[in-house]
Amino acid sequence: MKCPFCNNTETQVKDSRPTEDGSAIRRRRLCPACGSRFTSFERVQLRDLTVIKKDGKRAVFNRDKLANSILTALRKRKVDTERVEKLISGIVRRLESSGEVDIPSHMIGQLVMESLSEIDQVAYVRFASVYKNFREVQDFENFLGELKDHKK
Repeated sequence: MKCPFCNNTETQVKDSRPTEDGSAIRRRRLCPACGSRFTSFERVQLRDLTVIKKDGKRAVFNRDKLANSILTALRKRKVDTERVEKLISGIVRRLESSGEVDIPSHMIGQLVMESLSEIDQVAYVRFASVYKNFREVQDFENFLGELKDHKK
């Protein structure tokens, strides 16, 4: 495993344990070159997924890209790291078990929106603003109005 700080390819595993939901192995690592510590996760991958973008282009599904978009929406929100990891793993599991190899990007966006709406409303609105390509304040107002109507 390569060190994310100095790119040294020789790192040492200091501790391994399963995640709370048992879907991955969490490994605490130490880089002997720079002394940095970091965490890696080992997961089962059921199949290779391809994302079909809005413009028709195809890309290999990237779990890290999904995680980064969710973490961006959750930035500075008080949501437990384990809960976020469980959310990401749940989305990936749903995609892999759908039976489809080609996944439309809008399906991934919908799954993220559903998941975020259950754990943090601010992150949900943040993600929606990018996913639905809000251009002006009115877009936010309309979305929040729909959200309020849906809650009633």
